Amino acid sequence: MDYSRKISERLWNMPDKGELESHREETFIDDIIQKSHIEKELLYHLHGIKTVFDGGAGCGRFSILLAKHGCEVTHFDISQPMIDKAKELAKKEGVVDRITFVKGALEDLKDIKDKSFDMVISFDAPISYTYPNQEKVIGELVRICRKHIMISVSSRLGFLPYLANPIQKNQFILDENCNDPFVKWCIKNKENAIETFQFNKDSVMKLWNEGVMGGDKEIAKYENGGTPWCITYTFMPDELENILKRFGVKNIKMAGPGAYARTLPNELLVKIMKNPKQRSDFLTFCHLYDSNPFVCGMGKDNLLAQGEL
Repeated sequence: MDYSRKISERLWNMPDKGELESHREETFIDDIIQKSHIEKELLYHLHGIKTVFDGGAGCGRFSILLAKHGCEVTHFDISQPMIDKAKELAKKEGVVDRITFVKGALEDLKDIKDKSFDMVISFDAPISYTYPNQEKVIGELVRICRKHIMISVSSRLGFLPYLANPIQKNQFILDENCNDPFVKWCIKNKENAIETFQFNKDSVMKLWNEGVMGGDKEIAKYENGGTPWCITYTFMPDELENILKRFGVKNIKMAGPGAYARTLPNELLVKIMKNPKQRSDFLTFCHLYDSNPFVCGMGKDNLLAQGEL
């Protein structure tokens, strides 16, 4: 088994992952923006869609949404805690009977027949965590799709600014007083992160040229019993588009959710989010701006692509 898969399994199967991930839209503004963008696209493309495969479905943010709109959804995820949380939320929403929950890895879809689903989706970059098998995984997702595919992967152009901004996540904290442990860590370590920061051209160029975040250090940490972040492959926009074309996807549309919001400071983002009308108007405009192909690479950290079979 590849290290990427082993590391992903250990990380996402941590007992608290299901609960923590289910609250991301209450915690981080960039998650609100990304999920809003994807929801708009999903609902726009539901005509004629009856069956959906949600690969890396997490806590069910979109499998539950689609089930509420009458789709039969296969909720596929590597994490049992995430699946358990998704089942809990699906029961609360009254749609658990429309969702089939399957534990598995995206690297192993061989038992699913060709063109099994009208729509195939995979969001929040689980494809990027399958390195070095990311292209094969995309091909498999295309293979099982009958009509429409929609995926988000880690964006190389979106990630590169992180290497010059160790406090980038602070920009998107919705409530500094919440109990989320990562929020507390970001706030506590802000000054130290700024004080100790040094721009490292070699690291930036390595990511620019190779596209891989992580590697030997993560493997060593894993082997020592730790739980590192996943080894992550980051895509360039034209690279992802060409891969999809190679597998026969047509009418490809790209977007970079979070590109517009990236230009605003935390104080203004929080103010907008706390005003219902401004929030709604802002999310609508973000969807328009972030859908422009000229900014798709500069989305917060995900690159969204969709197309037809």
